[in-house]
Amino acid sequence: MKKNLSQYEHKAQYYETYQMGIIHHSNYIRWFEEARTSLLDEVGFGYDQMEKEGIIVPVLAISCDYTSMVRYNQTVLILPKVETFNGIRMTISYQITDKATGELKAAGKSNHCFLDKDYRPISLKKANKKIYDLFEELIGKDLG
Repeated sequence: MKKNLSQYEHKAQYYETYQMGIIHHSNYIRWFEEARTSLLDEVGFGYDQMEKEGIIVPVLAISCDYTSMVRYNQTVLILPKVETFNGIRMTISYQITDKATGELKAAGKSNHCFLDKDYRPISLKKANKKIYDLFEELIGKDLG
């Protein structure tokens, strides 16, 4: 795994806005997914690779606290961080900041579990030690 992982960068698009060019709140959840997917790809075990291995990682719960508005054409950085992982469940936190100013725009968390192709819960430690070790190494790791 790379020692320094990247923050995910996103430029707010017009189609993500509603009145007055403000980003609609639902898009922040999509941005969390984009950042999470980027993180997994960057460490070499993205969703496509996990699914080839017969592992599914659904979202169990997700939350977002909005601090300040993001507007059309602003660029934000999204910092995903694996907060907890026990081989069966995982929690990822996210911070969205303005790229230019560093101002916090939103923060949230998503909870996940690991399932086999028949949608039964699995323990990664038993099912796929390679992926288990990868996530163990990511716990609390700061990006950038």
